[in-house]
Amino acid sequence: MSSRQPVAPALVPTSSALAKNRLSTGMVVLFVISAIAPFVVQGGLVPTALAVTGLTGVPIAFLVVAAILGIFSVGYVAMARHVANAGAFYTYVARGLGKPFGVGAAWVALLAYNPFQIGAAAAFGAIGAPLVDQWFNVSVPWWGLAFAAWAVVAVLGVRSIDVNGKVIAALILAEITTIVIFSTAGLLDSGTAVTAAPLMPSRLFGAGAGALGVLALTGFAGWEQSVVFSEEARDPKRTVPRATYLSLAVIAALYAFSSWAMIVASGAHVVARAQAEGPELLFNLAGHSLGPVAVKIGHGLLLTSLFAAMLSFHNIIARYAFALGREGVLFRAFGRTSPRTGAPIYGSLAQSAFGFLVLLGYVLSGWDNPLVQLFYWGGSLGAIGVLLLITATSFAVPVFFARANADEGPWRQYVAPTIAVVLLVGMTWLAMTNIDVLFGVAAGSTLTWAVPVGFAATALGGVAWALFLRSARPAAYAAIGLGSEAATIPAPPRHRVRVQRAALPQDSSIR
Repeated sequence: MSSRQPVAPALVPTSSALAKNRLSTGMVVLFVISAIAPFVVQGGLVPTALAVTGLTGVPIAFLVVAAILGIFSVGYVAMARHVANAGAFYTYVARGLGKPFGVGAAWVALLAYNPFQIGAAAAFGAIGAPLVDQWFNVSVPWWGLAFAAWAVVAVLGVRSIDVNGKVIAALILAEITTIVIFSTAGLLDSGTAVTAAPLMPSRLFGAGAGALGVLALTGFAGWEQSVVFSEEARDPKRTVPRATYLSLAVIAALYAFSSWAMIVASGAHVVARAQAEGPELLFNLAGHSLGPVAVKIGHGLLLTSLFAAMLSFHNIIARYAFALGREGVLFRAFGRTSPRTGAPIYGSLAQSAFGFLVLLGYVLSGWDNPLVQLFYWGGSLGAIGVLLLITATSFAVPVFFARANADEGPWRQYVAPTIAVVLLVGMTWLAMTNIDVLFGVAAGSTLTWAVPVGFAATALGGVAWALFLRSARPAAYAAIGLGSEAATIPAPPRHRVRVQRAALPQDSSIR
């Protein structure tokens, strides 16, 4: 009798799956809206855009950006029907432009999304500390509140996604309702003539037009992440497209209406008021029409908006780490989920640890302007990164369909994606040539070249890592972009040896 026994080819261990069938279309929409933090956009970004550019075409700028993203979405959601993976942009670029470019996109995604969450935590502390002092006569350091918010998000991050969804749903619905009430009340009580002038395309043109376009795009950063939840959605082939289009429509309508109402209510001197009052412009208008209680409610909802954004981006980053770990691009442990909650537990814990270390390093360094250095600069950095990812994905979509056995029709597969490529390349050029305006620094300063160089270096680092995997870990390289299908990739020969030895009976006579 032969001592050798047939051994089946070893497979890369199957990663635990994310919890399935948890999220409805409405819940995915709320996750997306929470990531963009509409109260923060209305209270902070809109006055900033008015003050920096001097242009009152903010509402029409939001609508133009939404239209461009809508064209991009045609191919984006068509591809989502064929590729369901929590890796989102990473997966799409890998499946379209090749595995090395996909890993490069993954590195850029991690660089882009982390500053959003960390900046939101810093802003929560910096904005919340004086409010706590004012409301309760209790003095707390900004970093104390920032770490408190971080701790709550860390706990929720390892809970079931539907638990997170319930928290976010309550916060976002209250946030949207309050924005509509504030905007309507300010408009009715302003005493100024209601005009559609801010919605006229002519208001887009001027010396600050490029910066206005980039700032408007910043307000949509996070919208694109509906596909991150595709593995946890109910019927993802229908849920993801619906959530993508619905969230874009809701965001565009809310931004256009609320910014138009702010401009009309502020009157002819809206730019001067935005420059003088800054983020308090929204609350001053609400206080004039609704009283001081409304101002307190608004400030409270500003904090909950930041918290909801923290939680949403935490979930997004944890799922990116899960997708990369499952395929062996990062540590395999990141590809495991909690057997009780279905959450990507190690990816979530790693994200919490990273956020903690960044906040701690900032505090220990003695820097004292977290609103600018962590929140505003971090958000601007993240917005540019997201734009680069969207642009890369717009190139990947038609290439994917040229290779795939799919029939989505010429409009979805080629025409709309090609139009999106042209428009998004133009927006990328505007972003890269307006970094000084976006970051509020002098032209030619370090940030104006460090930001594009940093993203380029990050992308090239990801490409280099993929090429290393191709030669050193071929099984991991072969699994890039496959998601749950990664478990079908044969392991390297050394794993087969281990499995064969383990399969031998414990009998000294058999060698």
